[in-house]
Amino acid sequence: MAEVHVTQDIAANQEDTWKVFSDFSKFADWLTIHDKFYGEPPTEISVGSTFTEQATIMGMSNKIEWTVEAYDAPKSLTITGLGLAGAQITFVLSLEATGDSSCIARIDADFVGTMVVGAIGAAVERAANKEVTASLEKLAALLNSASVA
Repeated sequence: MAEVHVTQDIAANQEDTWKVFSDFSKFADWLTIHDKFYGEPPTEISVGSTFTEQATIMGMSNKIEWTVEAYDAPKSLTITGLGLAGAQITFVLSLEATGDSSCIARIDADFVGTMVVGAIGAAVERAANKEVTASLEKLAALLNSASVA
């Protein structure tokens, strides 16, 4: 198993951040592992919504069948997916207001499967941590540029 827990201070309020953070069509703007969707992602999010995404980590593309497991706007979104070799992936995207014009964004990611153990699991964890950190930094920059514009 590999797991990642990353937070990022965001200089935008929770509502504005949520509009980008939870909008699947905006994943390409900030989520570094996102390559493309197969078909259209849901525009209305609810528990049970599904979508298929191609994501790349460690140079390997992975087609992931995602399902929304929990949704509590504007606080958290949990998606679970099934990827290559039966890897089970859980992403929890969450926000916590820290003031009227700031919040903390957090991504918790778990990767479980027979191929995600030992040295490979450790490598997946390092790579995922790097990508999630870069994604949240990109999200912060995107929201900062939007508030300046």
